[in-house]
Amino acid sequence: MNCLVVLAHPLEDSLCSHLSKETIKHLKSKGYTITVKDLYKENFNPVLTKDERASYYNEFDTSLLEDDIKQLKEAESLVLIFPTWWFSFPAILKGWFDRVWAPGYAYNHASDLGAITPRLENLKEVKVITTLGAPWWVDVFVLRKPVKKVLKFALLGACAKNPTFTMLSLYKSENLTELKVEKFVDYIKGKV
Repeated sequence: MNCLVVLAHPLEDSLCSHLSKETIKHLKSKGYTITVKDLYKENFNPVLTKDERASYYNEFDTSLLEDDIKQLKEAESLVLIFPTWWFSFPAILKGWFDRVWAPGYAYNHASDLGAITPRLENLKEVKVITTLGAPWWVDVFVLRKPVKKVLKFALLGACAKNPTFTMLSLYKSENLTELKVEKFVDYIKGKV
């Protein structure tokens, strides 16, 4: 399966980077063909340009994004690995969604500006691996899993035709033992 792994963490020695390496190694052992998109390493510009926004309802300006859009369109499996900051995405990942999940490629606008229709026909599965400093109960009971809702219902609900969705969250990630990290890596291997 053609798999796009998107990593969004600025530090090369971060927990997310470690989880990314372990996940990629595991997916390769299962026969996945992996493309890695390390947003920070590539200096991805998350800012939607004036020309891109102006072209949203016509023909979207892909002049700066052709390779990124091609990677997304060809992906049968998408793995997102990032820290959850302030119960949201790192800005660079949000910008990747804003710019690469573009009209005419990830979805189509309706002619009457009604409901949009999905265009990511190849996408069969989406796996999300995220770290949070907060305990699980704050994400679940206080904030009601905002990141999961945006990914599953807003992005995938609009852009893909029912891919399987798995979200793996590592809570209290700023205070972990090596054993807890190893257990989470084993958990990833069982779910991804």
